[in-house]
Amino acid sequence: MASTSVSSSLSPSEKDLKDALISLKSTHPNLGILKIHALLLEAHPEWAVSEKRTRKTLQSEGLVLQSSTEPSAKSANVFPSSKLIPNLDVAKYNAKLQVKHFSKKKGKGLVAREKIVAGEPLWKEDPYIIAAEWEIYDLQRMGQACSFCTTPFSSSTTTSLLTNCPASSSSSYCPARFCNRLCRDRSARTHPLLCPAQNPASVPLMNWVRETQWIALHALACMTGRVMILCQDPKVADEEWRIVSSFATLSMEDRAKYHYDSAEPDPQAWRKAFGLYMQAFKEPEAPIDQKKLARIIKKPVKAEISQGLFQYDAFLRNLGKMNLNLEAHGGLYVLHSHLNHSCDPNVSIRHLDQRVVLSRITAIAKRDIAPGEELSITYVNPVLPVRARQQELKGWGFGKCACSRCLDEERNLVDSDEKRDGGAGDQGDGLDMADLEKELKAGLGLM
Repeated sequence: MASTSVSSSLSPSEKDLKDALISLKSTHPNLGILKIHALLLEAHPEWAVSEKRTRKTLQSEGLVLQSSTEPSAKSANVFPSSKLIPNLDVAKYNAKLQVKHFSKKKGKGLVAREKIVAGEPLWKEDPYIIAAEWEIYDLQRMGQACSFCTTPFSSSTTTSLLTNCPASSSSSYCPARFCNRLCRDRSARTHPLLCPAQNPASVPLMNWVRETQWIALHALACMTGRVMILCQDPKVADEEWRIVSSFATLSMEDRAKYHYDSAEPDPQAWRKAFGLYMQAFKEPEAPIDQKKLARIIKKPVKAEISQGLFQYDAFLRNLGKMNLNLEAHGGLYVLHSHLNHSCDPNVSIRHLDQRVVLSRITAIAKRDIAPGEELSITYVNPVLPVRARQQELKGWGFGKCACSRCLDEERNLVDSDEKRDGGAGDQGDGLDMADLEKELKAGLGLM
């Protein structure tokens, strides 16, 4: 009998184990790891699974119960976390700027090293990754905008310079087209894992991204594609991961505590997104898709990076990271991500190269900035009244805005109706609202 028992024991695949544990947790959501492990072995006596493996799988799927002591410990506000990039050369952008760490709550920011004059261009920056806004994304999928820099093609485009995705063929079509060879070559950092010809397992994810118009998930897919490809080279893997880890981060779960919006994806959508994400980048269902993915990702990335991408709690943190850091057009920029919010900002972000490199941003000083003064932008529509701005800002999780404009407007607020209607109380500091609205539209490329 003993030999029969040993011979019949087998180690389940990760997918089978994960599916079994998810099923058990959905039936017994309040049971801990030990009891779930016992139920697993009872349901599958032919399996040989250690408690350690059960624990690891439950943790990776975000299915571990919080201890009874944790709620009180977590009752305090959780603020976004960020890290400095040790070797970030700010001088290559502008020698008048420097990075400063303010506090654990506020994190990092940019300050002026010397006086900056109003109207002065501060720096230009291309995106780390960009998830094009939907109008541009649809043009990309029709081959009518560059799949790298997002610039739409027009009658003035030099058609002889346009190039197609090199992997596209009649049997495996990819609609991606590029402005020129430079854009095509640079796209090799991100495009292959999102290419329907090279990685067809990504198609369900990207179709759902478009269906739900979930820009943060789109951006995370782009970031994952870049990280997985560049981290094939061990010489750049650590630096690449340092950049990813530096962006301000707040888990979707923590963000939901601050900012519930019924229009945003809910936990059920998070789960579906995670399944499609894993299918696209790590565990394709079809054997042929597995082989195609293996042609791109020929060796596993470091364990730290894999865990930072493919565990469920890490996935939620990375989605939150995208929500916090994306610029209005869907780009993620390294230096731009250092800019903190003010309702009375001193920096404007513009897309000035719209006919050449739409994704490139230019930071411009809105007014004189003194040495030591922090550079800031607005995260929300500046024409909103103070309470509406405060409500919108909850999505960033840094607490109540205490900029001078908010303080002045709250002091001058006559009543909530007047404030909500944009009455005199919202004019508190004498700012020109029409000018601020014009500034916002310019930054969004609407002017």
